[in-house]
Amino acid sequence: MDTDTTTEIPPPGSPAAAWIAFDHSVRNIHSWYSVSPLGAPPAVRLCHADGRIREAALRAPRPLPELVAIRCADWVPAVREQARQVLAAALAEDPAGILRRLTPLVLRLGRREQGAWALERFEAVLDDAPALLGGLRTSQDPPTRRFAARLTVGAGLLDVRELAALAADETDPPTSGVWTDAALAALAAHGPDGEAIDSLLGAHGPMVRSAGVTALRGAGRTAEAAGHLADRSGLVRACARWLVRRAGGDPYALSRAALTDPARVSPYAVTAFAECARREDAPVLRALLEHPAGQVRAAAVGGLRLLDTTDLELLRPLLDDPSPAVAREAARSLSGSAARLPADWLMARIAPERPPHTRRAAYRVLFARGGIAGLRASVQVLTDPDPALRTIAAQRIQSMWSPYRPPDLPSGDPEVGALLDRCTHLFSDHVMRRMRSRLAVPSGPAPVDGS
Repeated sequence: MDTDTTTEIPPPGSPAAAWIAFDHSVRNIHSWYSVSPLGAPPAVRLCHADGRIREAALRAPRPLPELVAIRCADWVPAVREQARQVLAAALAEDPAGILRRLTPLVLRLGRREQGAWALERFEAVLDDAPALLGGLRTSQDPPTRRFAARLTVGAGLLDVRELAALAADETDPPTSGVWTDAALAALAAHGPDGEAIDSLLGAHGPMVRSAGVTALRGAGRTAEAAGHLADRSGLVRACARWLVRRAGGDPYALSRAALTDPARVSPYAVTAFAECARREDAPVLRALLEHPAGQVRAAAVGGLRLLDTTDLELLRPLLDDPSPAVAREAARSLSGSAARLPADWLMARIAPERPPHTRRAAYRVLFARGGIAGLRASVQVLTDPDPALRTIAAQRIQSMWSPYRPPDLPSGDPEVGALLDRCTHLFSDHVMRRMRSRLAVPSGPAPVDGS
């Protein structure tokens, strides 16, 4: 038969998943009888369902390294052995190039029953030539960077400043954790290093910054902890409060003092104060609801929620706040008391002429009321101009029905039947019949022919 050419060979530099998918697709699309080895591309022969053809393809000049690596984990022993000879020769000829090109793939193949050989071979090469790890530490593939970080730390190749810099620059949290732990271990073993600690403190990742704050104590720089009380990360703020207390300071007093100048108040400073405030401090946060910056007002609403002080009359108007962040925080705070708010007042705020963020916030509170008010609001939002809000409403209507519990809707209510008529497209006919039967509401009118 003619060779099926619908399976495209991945171009050079393709991710590991593309090569694994290519191997699977060739094997699944082509059987022993559908593809003749004669005239088939070498890449197809390397993935052919017949092991004899795969083995023969491995003896051809310069087979694709990615497919050779896959064949090293082949289920046929003769294929595996031939592929391993080819890969070993390629590693000996160009270790740096093969490692950079194949490590992402070999790491994934290592999970297979026969996949450990190539990974162990790569590790052995790197043990003998650890300088090659530098090329892997900058790989675009996060698992490869994790692999390189683990081997680099194990070999003790970098000093504390290099470790801290890598921790600060790394965007993959697990890899960053390897570098951070190694940097902290080096600081503990060799004493404080100001440049390394500064690198940790300036990192983007909160876990790295929190490690930097913790390291301030060993460096005799505990006074700097106060400057991190208003960090954007809750983890870092908690570490800073701990260090301030260890130094005999009062994080509560420092956080409150940071709010005395309204012009310099930041949202994170507001949150930091709320995290260590008491309920009697609520007036401080209420005063910030008038702050000109929306993010500060939103942080004040969130802070009041942390203090468990929900003032309905104070928070209700904030659903109409021009800042989406404020309306969102107000909705979160009001949802727990949704039943105490007028349903008509909330329904007016999901009207199409209202701003999108107001509609989203009001709908969140309405749905939290449950029952027919939640269904009524959800059905209205099914035609909202905002497609994201329409999707949320559809999902929430579907979530109201469960075969294991009755919906929170009144039985025999004509309005429930009318509302169900408007969302029949969200359920199968079988589910809709069961819903109507359980709620004791009649089926909707039969469609008119030709309508």
